[in-house]
Amino acid sequence: MLKMKKVVILGPECTGKSELSEFLAREFRTAWVPEFARQYINNLTRPYEASDLLNIARGQLALEDKLSAKADKLLICDTDLYVIKIWSMFKYGFCHPEILNAIHERKYDLYLLTYIDIPWEEDPLREHPHNRRQLYELYLNEMRLQPVPFIEIKGHRQLRRKLAVEGVKTLSL
Repeated sequence: MLKMKKVVILGPECTGKSELSEFLAREFRTAWVPEFARQYINNLTRPYEASDLLNIARGQLALEDKLSAKADKLLICDTDLYVIKIWSMFKYGFCHPEILNAIHERKYDLYLLTYIDIPWEEDPLREHPHNRRQLYELYLNEMRLQPVPFIEIKGHRQLRRKLAVEGVKTLSL
C-alpha cells in the first residue's frame, strides 16, 4: 500500500493559498485542510497574542490529523507550521520550541510556495499588505533550508493552477 502524500500550500498573506488548496482538492478528488488560524482568531474576543500561536499550531495539526482520515492517496494542506513559525518570528521575534520541534517531526512530500503577484484583498485578519515581499523572502529562504521539494507558484490563476497540478503529479500517487 502506498503511503498518503501530503502537499502544503504556503506563502504570505493574500497570495491565493486557500483558493489553490480548494482547487487542488477538487482536481484530485481528495480532502484539504483549511487554515485553522482563521477559525481560531475569529472566535477570540480579544486581539491574538504570541501565546495563541502555540494553540493555533496545535489546532492546525489536530485538524490535519482529523481530515487525513478523509483522504486516500493525497492530502492538501492550506498551510503548515512553517507559516506559524515565520509569522511568529516576524511579528514577535521568537517561535515556541514546540512549534519548531513539530516542524521537524511532521513529514510532507511537496510544498507549493505562492508568490505575491496577485492583488491584495482587504480582510480583517490580514495585517501586512506592505510587507509581502519581505515575508515572501522569509518563506523562500525557509524552503531552501528544508529537505522537501518546493515549487514557486506564480502568474495568473490558470498558470498557478497548472504549475500546482503539474507539481502534484510528480508525486507517486
